[in-house]
Amino acid sequence: MAVNMGRRGRMGRDITGGGSFLKDCGLIGPTGGHTDHDHLDGEAEVLVDPNTLSKDGTIALSTYSISEDGKYIAYGLSESGSDWVSIHVMSVADKQPMPDKLSWVKFSSISWTHDGKGFFYGRYPAPSFCNYQRKAQQYSWKEGGELDAGTETNINLNHQIYYHVLGSDQSEDILCWKDPEHPKYTFGASVTEDGQYIILGTYDGCDPVNKLYYCKIASLPRGIEGFRESEEMLPFVKLIDNFDAQYQVVANDGDEFTFLTNKNAPRNKLVRVNIKNPELWTDVLPEHEKDVLESADAVNNNQLLVCYMSDVKHILQIRDISTGNLIHQLPLEIGSVSEISCRREDKEVFIGFTSFLSPGIIYRCNLAPTIPEMKMFREISVPGFDRTSFQVKQVFVSSKDGAKIPMFIMSKKDINLDGSHPTLLYGYGGFNISITPSFSVGRVVLCKNMGFVVCVANIRGGGEYGEDWHKAGALAMKQNCFDDFAACAEFLISGGYTSSRRLCIEGGSNGGLLVAASINQRPDLFGCALAHVGVMDMLRFHKFTIGHAWTTDYGCSDKEEEFQWLIKYSPLHNVRRPWEQSSGDHSQYPATMLLTADHDDRVVPLHSLKLLATLQHVLCTITEDSHQTNPIIGRIDRKSGHGAGRPTQKMIDEAADRYSFMAKMLGAQWTE
Repeated sequence: MAVNMGRRGRMGRDITGGGSFLKDCGLIGPTGGHTDHDHLDGEAEVLVDPNTLSKDGTIALSTYSISEDGKYIAYGLSESGSDWVSIHVMSVADKQPMPDKLSWVKFSSISWTHDGKGFFYGRYPAPSFCNYQRKAQQYSWKEGGELDAGTETNINLNHQIYYHVLGSDQSEDILCWKDPEHPKYTFGASVTEDGQYIILGTYDGCDPVNKLYYCKIASLPRGIEGFRESEEMLPFVKLIDNFDAQYQVVANDGDEFTFLTNKNAPRNKLVRVNIKNPELWTDVLPEHEKDVLESADAVNNNQLLVCYMSDVKHILQIRDISTGNLIHQLPLEIGSVSEISCRREDKEVFIGFTSFLSPGIIYRCNLAPTIPEMKMFREISVPGFDRTSFQVKQVFVSSKDGAKIPMFIMSKKDINLDGSHPTLLYGYGGFNISITPSFSVGRVVLCKNMGFVVCVANIRGGGEYGEDWHKAGALAMKQNCFDDFAACAEFLISGGYTSSRRLCIEGGSNGGLLVAASINQRPDLFGCALAHVGVMDMLRFHKFTIGHAWTTDYGCSDKEEEFQWLIKYSPLHNVRRPWEQSSGDHSQYPATMLLTADHDDRVVPLHSLKLLATLQHVLCTITEDSHQTNPIIGRIDRKSGHGAGRPTQKMIDEAADRYSFMAKMLGAQWTE
């Protein structure tokens, strides 16, 4: 499930200003001296190893950032998969922990000021003890009386931005921004790459829109620390003070800023403005007629590395930062750019790439020559995997209203289209999130050893074709998502790939909602369903943890018109006995597994548990002539959350459970 997580972009960069993966890892940038570890070919050395922090591996590294001088790393740890994070600091040179520990951090990046004195982060107020007592039923407790964070369901309100001074106690942190009049807002603060400005983004829900304020650090007479004893917040200047569009900082030259925005451009464009003259905005790179501008990074001083998405496949280009003119298109296979790591002053760029048949490649791109040089720097190797044995193709499926829905189909080469193949169909369809090609060992095993066809449907609601595609599957148009998914299933059946009894659908979070709504609406179409951590109660989701942020995509049942949208497809409220829907039809629900976890504080487990109970009650216990023989089961993991931060063993255990269930229900056999 989407949430504005500290304004982080698709590739992991903090889009409000600077920072990069390789720089943050200490692989490039100032180091205060030269050792064998200061160059890319040097011997690797472990800096932070979360594998040593818990015996069961349930403490995970969730975020991190290196100070500009390379002396300190601030990193966030999450326990049991919860969204709650504690931030710690370590000295890089001697790997000694600092006394700093920051609690109640959530949906936050870490952004250092360039003087290395401290960093910005986002947090919620700590729950008070009396609040625990009043709402004891919403909390769980560890031995010794400590709150088991991540098991609560109470709503997250009053996000705030703080500045932490290195070496001080969290109680002394400087409150930089809050907005008590709008308790559901979330915020992100980041320092621009030149170190001159603090950029503040304000978000109301998950739509790609934000307010954007700035503060020039040099304009603070006593610096940020001068606000420690003050009741005033930092004097941010309002550049964008409404939620009409999204604005992401790409680069700045002093007061002149370049932004990526969807303002009057649903497929995004680049614009430029002098913040001292905010009335005059200039287009630098206009919206493309078809492709979506996903990201732009300033590189090689006066150039941009631009990433477009064209029919769910990425394209990389080098453009001039002043004019936006095309300089070069970089050679790239059909697939996804998973990460870009660069700084504006560097001539070298590192590009992460993956696809259905490429486990992972990091390219090292030298921009100094007239024609950029792309070389493979690292590649993941999977023993026993021969990509030439598989085929991947993209088809375009006509949905109920005629919209063309892209779908990727992966299988062994030269399969017979005789309708016999067990097939897995995956979908998401929400929150402007694009499901681009990626590698999965589990899916390869299904294809290679069990004869599966694996498909990914890029249904509406995602961001594959920009904001118009997103809105076509949101709010009053949400039914389009379920229609698109059903159309893709019908295509696979009519095309001879599979049959309904051999077709499994899968999705997680918003995709879990997709799966659950689909089996309610078309139980006859599927033989199996796997719904991970799904939003199942569409009338009350906004009352728990961060659920209120999703009303921008779903609507809210508190409003009569939006209630009418939601009640029509809410999985919990639309369970029916299929055999009663038409005379003589003895159909039933497909074999179904609902997966959730006890520390999921994104989509709280009550969603899956309530739906599981409702399915059991409606299909099996209130009628004597039940035709439901297919199993409907729940899998509730312990010390796990919404999906992130799980140890390898937990991921293996879950994959074994869901794939063995699916294979048995579809009659798939191990072939080699």
